[in-house]
Amino acid sequence: MDITWLGHACFRLRSDDIVVVTDPFPLSIGLRPDARPATIVTVSNSHPNHSGTAEVSGEPRVFNAPGEYEFRSVAVRGVMTPQLPNTPLEQRSVAFTVEMDGVNICHLGDITAPPTTRQIDELSPVDVLLIPTGGGCTMDVDQVLQTMQDLAPKVVIPMHHSNPEINVSLQAVDVFLNRMGLSDVQAQPRLSATVSNLGSDMRVVLLAPQARPA
Repeated sequence: MDITWLGHACFRLRSDDIVVVTDPFPLSIGLRPDARPATIVTVSNSHPNHSGTAEVSGEPRVFNAPGEYEFRSVAVRGVMTPQLPNTPLEQRSVAFTVEMDGVNICHLGDITAPPTTRQIDELSPVDVLLIPTGGGCTMDVDQVLQTMQDLAPKVVIPMHHSNPEINVSLQAVDVFLNRMGLSDVQAQPRLSATVSNLGSDMRVVLLAPQARPA
C-alpha cells in the first residue's frame, strides 16, 4: 500500500485499484485538489479545508461520521474525538482508521486533545498514525507526543503543519521534529507500507506534499 501526502490533512492511500482519500481540501487553500478518482473518501470535520468532497472525481463512498463501515474490502472505523468546551456538534471532528492490505492507518483529523482511554481502545491497533503537528486548532506538541505514546504506532507521519503554499497559519513541522530529537530528516514523496516492512520500533516518516500550487 502506498501512502502519499497531498498536503494539509489530505492523504491518498492506494492499494491496487482501491484508493482512499482523507480530508480533501479546496483550491482556495493554495494547492490544487486531487482530481483523480477515489474509491472512498473520509471527512473528519465540516470545515471547508477538510471536506472538499466535490473536488474528488469518481463515485466514492464518503464516510463523515462515527461508526464502522466496510466497502470494497476496506474496513473503516470513525471515532469522535475530544472537543473543546462549547463546540457545536456539527463542528465535531472524527478520527478514522482504515485497514488496507493488513495495515491499519489512523487519521486523527482536527483532534483538539489526546484521545480518551475508550477512544484509544476503539482506534487501536494503529500501525501508521497520521497526526496533526502544526498546533492552531489542533493539539499542541506535548499532547501530540502523549497521543503517540498512547496509540503506540509503528510509523508516525506528521500532517497539518505549515507549508509555504498553504494560506493557513500553522507552526512548522520542525517544532515537532526537534522535540523528537530529529534534526536531519529528509522528506520523501511517499511511503510504501506493508505488514512486513513496518518494523517494531516507532519511527517518524516525513512526507513532502505532492499537490501542486494553485
